[in-house]
Amino acid sequence: MIKTYGLTKEYKDVRALVDLNLEVAEGQIFGYIGPNGAGKTTTLKILATLLTPTRGHAEVCGLRVGRDSRKIRPLIGYMPDFFGVYEDMTVNEYLTFFAAAYGLKGEKRKKIVADVLELTDLGSKRDTMVEALSRGMQQRLGLARTLVHDPKVLILDEPASGLDPRARIEIRALLKEVKGMGKTIIISSHILTELAELCDTIGIIERGHLLFSGTQADLARKMAMGGRIEVSVRERAEEAADFLRAHPHVTEVTTEDHRIHVTIDTEAGDYTFLAEYLIQGGFKLSLLREEEVKLEDVFMKVTKGIVS
Repeated sequence: MIKTYGLTKEYKDVRALVDLNLEVAEGQIFGYIGPNGAGKTTTLKILATLLTPTRGHAEVCGLRVGRDSRKIRPLIGYMPDFFGVYEDMTVNEYLTFFAAAYGLKGEKRKKIVADVLELTDLGSKRDTMVEALSRGMQQRLGLARTLVHDPKVLILDEPASGLDPRARIEIRALLKEVKGMGKTIIISSHILTELAELCDTIGIIERGHLLFSGTQADLARKMAMGGRIEVSVRERAEEAADFLRAHPHVTEVTTEDHRIHVTIDTEAGDYTFLAEYLIQGGFKLSLLREEEVKLEDVFMKVTKGIVS
């Protein structure tokens, strides 16, 4: 659905993107993360046909950006990190204006605007002036605007930027609903925990270079982070922790509230060897489970906080 081939963008002495090879499959939500100035917005602007790459090329829905930009634009909905709104319009007038800009007419236009208002939970605000909307509601309106022409692909640059916790949760729920409609979504954000829950695949970019792309499990494996296991024993927790530290495949052991957190190396394979090891040591095991690798841990290990 979205592919880039050696995508490079240079501004005088700055290389915003360097040989970016990226692929997002149809129906996926792809989370694009990186420090400020990493190249996220530049990538999204190229995909939205707003920038021309210095070298390489990008494809959206099988069409080439640049050569086929006019054909691509009706197929995408682009929401920049900062978007202007016509504040002297009502919500309904605002969406009607953009629906008309996409050539929708008459009853079809009215129905689509009504449907989008319902989808984004803005029905009660249809006659409200845009300038009177909260930041969260304006973000909803921006997302509604990208949906009026029923695009196949949504390109969203920091859609939760500046929102309070409740508004971020609501936007996340809305994006899940939009995904259920079969849309392909590429979304950039610094809110790593929300991307971890929301996205099918994730890309990490820094200084214009795509460092990794894949599922969270793929990223953890590629970074050779091993596994982190939570262990509980019925008694003698501190002794069990010391016993585990002696195992050759255990790289780190910490304790917290009578629970033991064990990190194993990448050579260990199946973590269940810990159960047999503890039982042989005379400990009564009450819990053994693999902890989920946190996206923040991967991000901090991969990146250095350096911008282009």
